[in-house]
Amino acid sequence: MPAFPPLSHAAVTVTDLAASTAWYTALFGSEPVLDEDETTGGFHHTVFALPSGQLFGLHTHPGGAVTGGFDARRAGLDHLAFGCTDRAELEAWAARLDELGVAHGGIVDAHYGSGVSFTDPDGTALELFAPPA
Repeated sequence: MPAFPPLSHAAVTVTDLAASTAWYTALFGSEPVLDEDETTGGFHHTVFALPSGQLFGLHTHPGGAVTGGFDARRAGLDHLAFGCTDRAELEAWAARLDELGVAHGGIVDAHYGSGVSFTDPDGTALELFAPPA
């Protein structure tokens, strides 16, 4: 059996593409590398290339988003975590979130690592995570 491959990309559905694009542009510190209508799939997507090699997409669908907002208790995505190399990098990112005015829960330590939880404009749960020292 081959080794399981790494994640290549993640995409989240957003209610306001312009607002979310601006928010993620500030968070990532870079502009999207792609912005187009996907005619065969029936959605619009904006894609960011992350320095680690993965892609991160924002999607909107014809007719708009289904109401109800993000809820980690609903079957599907619980949260999406971005990996930091160590606690020092995690602390730098917590400070960056503060600079951007992004509310977060501070660094929470556990035996399996440390994380900072926050949400995007649609309430999608995001995390910055570092392995234990």
